[in-house]
Amino acid sequence: MSETFEREKSFGWKVNVVASHMAKMLEQELAKHDFPKSFWPTMMCLWEQEGVTQRELSDKSRIENSTTTRTLDKLEDRGWVERQADPNSRRSYRIYLTEEGRKLKDTLQPLAHQVNQGALSHLEQNEQQELIRLLTKVMVGFANK
Repeated sequence: MSETFEREKSFGWKVNVVASHMAKMLEQELAKHDFPKSFWPTMMCLWEQEGVTQRELSDKSRIENSTTTRTLDKLEDRGWVERQADPNSRRSYRIYLTEEGRKLKDTLQPLAHQVNQGALSHLEQNEQQELIRLLTKVMVGFANK
């Protein structure tokens, strides 16, 4: 006899609902700064590490390579990133932030922190830490497959 699937009790459903709400909140905050949410994963990764190839950036941000190409084109048009020839490969470029792109970090990262804090605000500190610990464990499980 098979188990009955109950959407409201499903881990996947709950994670999706939380992620959807958080994405909407972040999108609203970023829009106040004329910054599309679609740029967020790419810029977040570049704030962590510049000088990566497009492929590395795509892997790190978990965004398809073709989408990363279009995003980088738009970021370059806005003057936030620049592509520099890779000295080790004639077919590859390294991606760097411009000074303007670096400055955005100070304005935008606190917004993401606020969204995270808002989502977790009704949990005790130890519950927040436990939730993060368990989600990290689930993520590691996927990475090992």
